[in-house]
Amino acid sequence: MPIRLIEVMAKSGHADTIRAVAEQFNALDCRVAPPDNAGIQSVRILAHPDKQQELVDQLQTAVGAEQGWRIVMQPVDAVIPDPEPQEESRRTSTATLREQLYVDISRGAQADTTFILLVLMSTIVAAIGLFNNNIAVVIAAMVIAPLLGPNVALAFGSALGDRELIVRAALTNALGLALSVAGAAIAGFLLPDKISSPELMARTEIGYDSIILALAAGAAGAISLTTNVSSAVVGVMVAVALMPPAVTLGYMLGTSRISLALDAGTLLAINIVCINLTAQIVFLARGIRPRAWWQRRGAQQSTYVSLFVWTTLLAVLVAVIYLYGQSS
Repeated sequence: MPIRLIEVMAKSGHADTIRAVAEQFNALDCRVAPPDNAGIQSVRILAHPDKQQELVDQLQTAVGAEQGWRIVMQPVDAVIPDPEPQEESRRTSTATLREQLYVDISRGAQADTTFILLVLMSTIVAAIGLFNNNIAVVIAAMVIAPLLGPNVALAFGSALGDRELIVRAALTNALGLALSVAGAAIAGFLLPDKISSPELMARTEIGYDSIILALAAGAAGAISLTTNVSSAVVGVMVAVALMPPAVTLGYMLGTSRISLALDAGTLLAINIVCINLTAQIVFLARGIRPRAWWQRRGAQQSTYVSLFVWTTLLAVLVAVIYLYGQSS
């Protein structure tokens, strides 16, 4: 996590409390500006990386009882002179603030025009790649695919017990998958038969390796969002797990190959379950939880329920794979 400039804007009576909180969490610097005509005072804190989340939580507790306060957080590219890094900050330097995570992840759960267009474009590109057995084009679709957002948002909402985010992410995910399947079904109905494509048929084969890939994709997606690691490669991994089988499912439905459609649909279900399960486990391992204790109680219940659901579904799908292998 980089050094951040945290600016607290609140009524002037809170200035001393805010300064005390900054000192408690070893802030590198704290400057108090004079109050404006409305009695609002700005306190700017240069926060050390190792205590930022605790500092922000305590600041919200200090000023949250009144109206009109605001906390603004900005990453700092450089500080001169450069402060000496502490041992703890070296270990946690890649962590991301919960509030920043919420803003970034909730954007990925929005079913806006951009999301719909990206899903449609990635479906078209994936279909062309699968139908023509062109792996390079399939990879291009993986890069475009926006399906990482709603799936990670679903796991993140469960970790926080945020029902509104959970519902919005689930609906956005369903919309994206429905558009992919419907678009591929139309292509399957209108275009010549492409069943001979190895890339297409590969998405009708289900096995334990599919579970491993999806588990890795979900974990990688969550890790990239809770650290400062680029999510480009992660987006590709998640697209590998979701977009190709969704397009294959649609195509098989469009060509009335119900048995192959069920295989592709099973693979898609496996990947969705594994991605969400491992993403939620990573969020828990990294301590993603609400700030207030009364919110944590609801979040804990939400987490237990969702983990039980995803684990149960995974067990069912493993049984399906086992039975599929026995019947082959």
